[in-house]
Amino acid sequence: MANLSGTLSILSAMFTPAILVSACGSLILTTSQRLSRSLDRQREVAQQLRQHQQQAATSTPDPAERAHLTQQLVFAARRARLLQQAMTTLHLTLSIFIASIFSIGVFELVNSSATWIIALLSVLGATLLLFSSVLLIKESALARADVAEETAYLIRLAPPA
Repeated sequence: MANLSGTLSILSAMFTPAILVSACGSLILTTSQRLSRSLDRQREVAQQLRQHQQQAATSTPDPAERAHLTQQLVFAARRARLLQQAMTTLHLTLSIFIASIFSIGVFELVNSSATWIIALLSVLGATLLLFSSVLLIKESALARADVAEETAYLIRLAPPA
């Protein structure tokens, strides 16, 4: 019975980081989707900017539209960069949490008392998870600023009511 109790204790210790692994996986999936949409937006704006430049060869270009498209491209590029940094950090975090699960099992098998390594991995993983959350918050704020700029531009174009 003592053996079963010890095994259950090990499994319980390994379960907590496994929940964090699942959370990281969900964040990676969501961030990947956001990155994909951001890159699609970047390509769309770049195409619109190319069309605007081609039209400039045959007619008088609208400098406000060019400035708007350039600003939209800057927003999209910054968002993609932040999302890529978040993805990298989340993958690193996932690796660290998996390493902590692995180390719990290994240390128990070899009967080691080097629990400071597990604590260090857990703190490092939590720190990286916090950092990736900050990156995602910055990206969300940038997305909001992007929408606000685009809305302001479209309102300026709208005919008076």
